Amino acid sequence: MKIENPNPIQWRFSERAQQLQSSFIREILKITQQPEIISFAGGLPSPATFPVEEMKAAFDKVLSTTGKTALQYGPTDGYMPLRQWIADSLSKDGARIAPEQVLMVSGSQQALDLLGKVLIDEGSRVLVETPSYLGALQAFSVYRPEFASVLTDDDGLVPASIAPVAEGARLLYSLPNFQNPTGRTLSIARRQELVETCARLGLPLIEDDPYGALSYKGEPLPKMVAMNPDGVIYMGSFSKVLTPGIRLGYVVAPLPLVRRLELAKQAADLHTAQLTQMVVHEVIKDGFLERHIPTIRELYGNQCQAMLDAMAEHFPAGATWTKPEGGMFIWVTLPKHINAMELLDEAIKQKVAFVPGAPFYANEPETNTLRLSFVTVPPERIRQGIAVLGKLIAARM
Repeated sequence: MKIENPNPIQWRFSERAQQLQSSFIREILKITQQPEIISFAGGLPSPATFPVEEMKAAFDKVLSTTGKTALQYGPTDGYMPLRQWIADSLSKDGARIAPEQVLMVSGSQQALDLLGKVLIDEGSRVLVETPSYLGALQAFSVYRPEFASVLTDDDGLVPASIAPVAEGARLLYSLPNFQNPTGRTLSIARRQELVETCARLGLPLIEDDPYGALSYKGEPLPKMVAMNPDGVIYMGSFSKVLTPGIRLGYVVAPLPLVRRLELAKQAADLHTAQLTQMVVHEVIKDGFLERHIPTIRELYGNQCQAMLDAMAEHFPAGATWTKPEGGMFIWVTLPKHINAMELLDEAIKQKVAFVPGAPFYANEPETNTLRLSFVTVPPERIRQGIAVLGKLIAARM
């Protein structure tokens, strides 16, 4: 029997809940679901790279041989054979990472949330790049920090700009490889300088590395965690090299911190799904990624070049853009008088979408910037969409 409620509930949301904001990119993606839209908006890996048959075979094997274990609750820190694989893969260049330093998480977005929960108090200073990953800004914002922006240029984060804003800071968040949103890569010299600067200041450094394997040249880039395992917090993910649907990432940290993160995860979800951890380990344990990742690099590299060529042909003088050597993104800077948000409205009418750059700034957004992603769009559609954008930009010059 339905009970009548003469006094409707007046929901009293917490101050934290009241400040939550929707992801601008997620809102754009609702529009871009229409098949006629040429979408350069989403930071989604190409479904053409998903190893469906290998995942299917691994699910079948895990369920048929160890199904009762796979379907049971698991330890909070994760499936030990997978943690050992991750530790071994990071134990290079003289660094030694122990599996006990690895915490499995439900996508690297959860790692950001847990790090915010454990390291940030209201009003804490948090250093971020200019611009920075929107998902990190959202995750940290829940804990009400004071964001301080660190300068960047074509070589990535500028280490010399850290000290003036570092006093009292709880952490510095960085994406050194093919950064989201700019596609820039932190130079090797600056990696060393960044690690040394943070060590000197006693400042925890987060190295978020979802795109590091996606170098078009196939050359490995040095990881900062190998330079200072005691001061660098490393974040990795299987989303870009296998599939994002499994929601499996990991964080590698010094033991005192990883234990705190584990306690925070216990309170959040007890543990990441044991089944998916066991399946991923089954897929990768015998060298599958070494065979699979080159196909992703080739596909993304070809589509990146198709977009760069189209931009050179169709974008007017006065527009500039990055030329990434890996990853999924190109960053465009337009003359100051052009507002990318207004440009987006016009582009959508022409069936083309992108992400305006302003949401990627923690402070002082630059409204004349935008992000383009090329990995889910075939070359002919890339050329078509870039031609439309070029005309719209030229009309505003």
